[in-house]
Amino acid sequence: MPIATPAQYRAMLAAAQEGGYAYPAINVTSITTINGALKAFADAKSDGIIQVSTGGGEFASGTSVKDMALGAIVLAEAAHTLAERYNVLVALHTDHCQPKKVDTFLKPLIAATAARRAAGKGNLFNSHMLDASELPLEENMKLSKALLAECVANEIILEVEAGVVGGEEDGVDHGDQPNEKLYTTPEDMVEVYESLSGIGQFMFAATFGNVHGAYKPGAVKLKPTILRDGQAAVTAKYGADAEMDLVFHGGSGTPLEEIRETLDYGVIKMNIDTDTQYAFTRPIAEHMFKNYDGVLKIDGEVGDKKLYDPRGYLKKAEVGLAKRLQQACDDLRSTGRTIYGTV
Repeated sequence: MPIATPAQYRAMLAAAQEGGYAYPAINVTSITTINGALKAFADAKSDGIIQVSTGGGEFASGTSVKDMALGAIVLAEAAHTLAERYNVLVALHTDHCQPKKVDTFLKPLIAATAARRAAGKGNLFNSHMLDASELPLEENMKLSKALLAECVANEIILEVEAGVVGGEEDGVDHGDQPNEKLYTTPEDMVEVYESLSGIGQFMFAATFGNVHGAYKPGAVKLKPTILRDGQAAVTAKYGADAEMDLVFHGGSGTPLEEIRETLDYGVIKMNIDTDTQYAFTRPIAEHMFKNYDGVLKIDGEVGDKKLYDPRGYLKKAEVGLAKRLQQACDDLRSTGRTIYGTV
């Protein structure tokens, strides 16, 4: 099955909202991580979302080129080809793009989708994220509205953020934000709805104390009820159909009960990166430690080609990532709920 069409992606999001579950959205940086993600979704019989960050795109373009948009296109095209061998629906998304990177990342990717559509092909990406949370909300929404209009013209869904996800990811550090910035208010959620709902479909990354990165239990104070209260403020004013599709950033390390609680409040997508990075790297580290004298040429020896061949340890890494992502499908209740073949 190729990557989900725009209509199939909308059906995925609607099914999650109606069914009280969410999709894991995993950041990928290579063909190996794409394969791990596809394996996980297929094994779990879950639809899912594969996403590329600005840093991931830059990495994928190579150390000499360092072109975030080019790398994202390469990864997306690879995902389109590989996904044809699987019987689940997978959507392609881009993660956190700050305002200063819109012209060098998002706009070239929207143009790439437009070119594909003009050639009779499907969208390159199904959705993009604009992270303009560093701006005052009025400026954030002004930029969001303009970009959403461009997305709508190409059947792309835009994800926006108001409030700040703490921690650091891909060189973007929000660790020094005032505490109140980590929590989106009901008034913010109403303003986001009023600004964007008349333009086209969007997803909203409301913040409720969530943090990127790894942290010990109890170190982060999540308040999922913020999502409940914000949704209530919107639906009280505009009716039940105004309930928004919410996104949970910083899902790694979150207790299961808090993950499940967010599903009750309209979360249909949860980003997972830190935990899957570790799950990918852990088997590689074990391989290296257990085969130290084979992967290195020590004391004039020649090593063991079978052990330092990257394919050997990268296969283990792919499987490790897939297992952790399958757990995320279980946690988010998407396991066994693919709508492939029904839309």
